[in-house]
Amino acid sequence: MLMEEKFIEATVNRPEGDRAIDSTHLLFDLPSLIQQIKTEDAWQKNDRNAITIFKTSGMRIVLVAMHAHAEMQTHTTDGNLSVQVLEGMIQFKTPDASLVINKGQLVTLHGGIAHSVLASEESVFMLTIAQ
Repeated sequence: MLMEEKFIEATVNRPEGDRAIDSTHLLFDLPSLIQQIKTEDAWQKNDRNAITIFKTSGMRIVLVAMHAHAEMQTHTTDGNLSVQVLEGMIQFKTPDASLVINKGQLVTLHGGIAHSVLASEESVFMLTIAQ
């Protein structure tokens, strides 16, 4: 089966050009992407910055950087998700649990469950959502 590659176009916030976000295979240099999102204006002006690195009909992967004490308010996602902390430490809360997730740890959550994220310190995590 031949699949069509999908690209995201350059924007004012990311002018470096188009990049693939869906293909039969993609290789990502996570340290370079972390450095990129931490040097963008959005990181300087806001409490967080993120970049979608893969997006297809069944899955989305987003690299998220948050300043210390930044919070993603309570929300839900239709799909199952995982959060893997690459740098720092976050607090991940659901109605039934409050978890501290450190660098190198991963948490999973079924879709439809309300959750919030608080960065205890400057943190970076990989968010994967499966639809």
